[in-house]
Amino acid sequence: MVSSVITTPEGLLRFPGGGLIIDSRSPIEDRWGGYYVTGTTGTLQHRGNAVAPDPDRPSMLDLRGTQNLTSLGTKFNTDNYLAPTSDIVALMTLEHQTRMTNLITRIGWEVRIAQKNGELQESQTRLDFVTDELVSYMLFAREAKIREPITGVSTFARTFQKRGPRDKRGRSLRDFDLRTRLFRFPLSYMIYSQPFDSLPDIAKQKIYRRLFDVLSGKEQDPRFGALGAEDRQAILEILRETKPGMPSYWKAYSQSPAGAQCSVNASCN
Repeated sequence: MVSSVITTPEGLLRFPGGGLIIDSRSPIEDRWGGYYVTGTTGTLQHRGNAVAPDPDRPSMLDLRGTQNLTSLGTKFNTDNYLAPTSDIVALMTLEHQTRMTNLITRIGWEVRIAQKNGELQESQTRLDFVTDELVSYMLFAREAKIREPITGVSTFARTFQKRGPRDKRGRSLRDFDLRTRLFRFPLSYMIYSQPFDSLPDIAKQKIYRRLFDVLSGKEQDPRFGALGAEDRQAILEILRETKPGMPSYWKAYSQSPAGAQCSVNASCN
């Protein structure tokens, strides 16, 4: 769980037990309360580095000198720490990954319980719901908009992107955008993770089917309206080249409109 809280100048919670649960959908202005944050966001404001000094106005943050910091040296002595920074891009990635991990764990748990109890057939409605929730988040549905470029101040963005994998055109799900959204290609890199690969086959097949329906255009849910045709095609191509074990209908999918329709309607149902 990643949360954003309001703290006193001494670092104590103004509202014990209170706070916002943060993930990729949370507005930038609500994030990083209680955190040190370094990086630039232009005129976008966030809660990082700020405290609420007045007990009579416990929710009023003092934002003076808290935005667009490139070092924490003005806040405390950083000599005893590995770095004088708390990179904003790394924090945003952590927020996405935390909820993604929870959703992967949840669908695996639901499927394994249904299998153990011999209730897979009776659980299909529930499993479809959990699958939809996971896939929606994987595709960054309702992701918070970034209205100005965000820039980190450590090596994180560069080293994170280098860890690939990349397709033959050099594209990776780890490529950052940071101008209008977090990632250049909006599908979670967690699809390559060990927790995802360890899911029961039933869960993975449900996820792959739902992903394919959205990316191929068969599914026209308005939640995915921000996914343009180029985004969908790029994600399909990247996964086909970089993710082992994809279902055969992914490989059979044609890029041409007529072929795509045939593939979806004839080969994939």
